[in-house]
Amino acid sequence: MERDRAGDQARPREVRGGGVFPMSWAVPLMFAAALAARAPEERQALIDLAYVLGEAHALRQVCSGTGDQTWRVRMNRMMELEQPDTGLERRLVDAFNAGFMTRQAERPACDAGALAAERATAVRGRALSEKLARSGP
Repeated sequence: MERDRAGDQARPREVRGGGVFPMSWAVPLMFAAALAARAPEERQALIDLAYVLGEAHALRQVCSGTGDQTWRVRMNRMMELEQPDTGLERRLVDAFNAGFMTRQAERPACDAGALAAERATAVRGRALSEKLARSGP
């Protein structure tokens, strides 16, 4: 692990090589107006999506390096759109971090397994994102 420039966040060491599977499944979520309160099952879907975004972040970084913040940025955007209450915000952050740590531990190197895991994560993320976009407030 290494620290970022500000010294306040631990990051996995950079691993080079491999390709990146494009994952645009978070886009439909961004079009959903999210200011209204979500039903309990929708809140759980948001938590599940945060976990998947954390997984995607770890898997992308293993092949693209720690400078790639694509999925952290998407997570932050989701938080801006959803404007969760304090309790849900904590659960979303915890889920993102748990997904990141799980995949970081499972896939420390960019290999065929990491790329396959990234594709599977994209499928799960797209399904959750589309479900949330359809449910809308």
